[in-house]
Amino acid sequence: QVHLVESGGGLVQAGGSLRLSCAASGRAFSTNVMGWFRQAPGKEREFVAAISWRGSSTEYPDSVKDRFTISRDNAKNTVYLQMNSLKPEDTAVYFCVAHRAGVQITTLPTYPYWGQGTQVTVSS
Repeated sequence: QVHLVESGGGLVQAGGSLRLSCAASGRAFSTNVMGWFRQAPGKEREFVAAISWRGSSTEYPDSVKDRFTISRDNAKNTVYLQMNSLKPEDTAVYFCVAHRAGVQITTLPTYPYWGQGTQVTVSS
């Protein structure tokens, strides 16, 4: 049974920072691409970040590039999302995702494993 658990969400003022964590259990994810998506009310899920299994490659959309940083600790089966210079438009539920071993980074929401999500609210 694959299980992803996010933590670290909350309420922050515009310009502030938050760090999300995602702990994976049930199987080791050291060879899997992992990432984050987000979904705001009334909007489709949006790709936020992804990282290769070695951590050597990352991918971000323009909307968060230079503000968000994804990283991973394979020894802890954990992936992180450091979010700086937060804006009200970053308000959403953030989901941790993991792909199957050997699959390359993708920005599409085709990841088979999803966490339950954590709320991030940025006030203006």
